[in-house]
Amino acid sequence: MARSRRAKPQDIHDIAVAMPGAQTYDAPLGNVVYQVRKKSFVYLRNPRPDALDPATGKRLEDVVVLWVESEAEKQALVEDPTTPFFTTSHFNGYAAVLVQTSRIGELTRDELAEAIADSWLSRAPKRMAAAWLAEHPPTAPPHRGCVGNGPPATRNDPTTGDGKPK
Repeated sequence: MARSRRAKPQDIHDIAVAMPGAQTYDAPLGNVVYQVRKKSFVYLRNPRPDALDPATGKRLEDVVVLWVESEAEKQALVEDPTTPFFTTSHFNGYAAVLVQTSRIGELTRDELAEAIADSWLSRAPKRMAAAWLAEHPPTAPPHRGCVGNGPPATRNDPTTGDGKPK
């Protein structure tokens, strides 16, 4: 199977809104939150003092939060030097990882889709998640630090429905 193209910031929106029951919410400070049944699964974080650019010391303005299934999955993603995922002290005890939109191109579109699908699965109601998994069964082992359900290219891409990269 051909490797998918590099992810783009717009892919975050395209993939998140394609998940079943996904809704967008504009938070009071202007950031976008993607929810399933009133539980966020992806959101664009406002600049905060715990996420600073190491070169300038300025607050990062392009941080995206993705929920993960467990602390083990979080650690696998954050500790894998081949991924752009990171965390901050603010997220200690939370099953969530961070990624800058400016680094999203370090992932393929399929890898981003996997991370967003896994985020959605961690927050969706059990029946809704089970129905989605029944339609998108994993057929490959996780890759690049992920401990989730395998790449969406092997499950059917939620934005195209045909299992092929866009």
